[in-house]
Amino acid sequence: MSATGSLTGYLVLDLTRALAGPHAGMMLGDLGARVIKVETPGTGDDTRGWGPPFVGEEGEQESTYFLSANRNKESIALNLKDPDDSAILAGLIERADVLLENFRPGTLDRLGFSPPRLEELNPRLVLLSISGFGHDGPEGGRAGYDQIAQGEAGLMSLTGGTPDDPQRVGVPIADLLAGMYGAYGVLAALLERERTGKGQVVRTSLLASVVGVHAFQGTRWTVAGQVGLANGNHHPSIAPYGLFHTGSGAVQIAVGSEGLWGRLCAMTGLAVDDERWASNGLRVENCESLIVALEEVFSAWDADALLIAFDDAGIPAGRVRDLQQVYEWDQTRSQGLIVDVEHSTLGALQLPGPPLRFFSADGQEQTRTAHSAPPTLGQHNDSVREWLSE
Repeated sequence: MSATGSLTGYLVLDLTRALAGPHAGMMLGDLGARVIKVETPGTGDDTRGWGPPFVGEEGEQESTYFLSANRNKESIALNLKDPDDSAILAGLIERADVLLENFRPGTLDRLGFSPPRLEELNPRLVLLSISGFGHDGPEGGRAGYDQIAQGEAGLMSLTGGTPDDPQRVGVPIADLLAGMYGAYGVLAALLERERTGKGQVVRTSLLASVVGVHAFQGTRWTVAGQVGLANGNHHPSIAPYGLFHTGSGAVQIAVGSEGLWGRLCAMTGLAVDDERWASNGLRVENCESLIVALEEVFSAWDADALLIAFDDAGIPAGRVRDLQQVYEWDQTRSQGLIVDVEHSTLGALQLPGPPLRFFSADGQEQTRTAHSAPPTLGQHNDSVREWLSE
């Protein structure tokens, strides 16, 4: 069991709360960094109160939301408006490699830790600041929450059954993406520090994180002048590509090339040169008739049998699993996507695991396999203070 990683020896101070910043901190902790989470005394991270579900005995309950974003961290409770606690934070900053914060723009400055003060304390410090809509610009001071950002950044307009039925993504994707982009920026800044010896400020936002993954929907507008709209479970630029109903449930297929289209036609009896569907562009234009034709064929099939037939034909396909099925799936477990931890009050827990694996050139896995449970509030108050006094 290995508890090391590529960031072993680095110290990260996590002043963030909710999800975007904590997710960034957890990613860095997964890579081996020592992450000290600084929380408000008495209440801690906002997500400690987000539920149900809560688990544990009365008086020692933990939010499963908090547990999702805070593995591989220590917790110290500090009142940053108190001079003594502020001095402890300053001492931590002097030793740190990275500081994470997602206060509203200007808050850290008012607490006495502006970028110039941070540079004075530690010129090698990398500061990650995550905001809702950016740190400047006409709306730079807006508070940001995930669903607001999903709507403002256009994602909800692309998600749902019809253009009149905008839907949020089923996980807080703007938060998660901001955390991922933030961790990515931190790693780039640490590499830059190796060259220059100086830290720098990395900024991202919920708005930026969503716009950053607009992908083909973005260039659809910026280049072609077309506004993408929600159109359910079928791809706007590839067909057939989406969810189809069978005699016993739903399956998904992805026919992303003319070769795959030929295989699908051979399997289903559709004419490969049907004038309605003879190219991908035509299939997209005539998607509704194609869906009807395919579902008529699929209605005679059991979903499991159809998936086997797709596999035999070399056509990418899959089922729609619920989360219980995902976490019980042998393939999920084989990829290290569930980790076992020992929580100080809850005991043995299984948590969703990190999505990266590392190997040597000869194929030996070097992935971190030993993880620590998310901390209780202030769990490491004494140990962190003792370490600082050394």
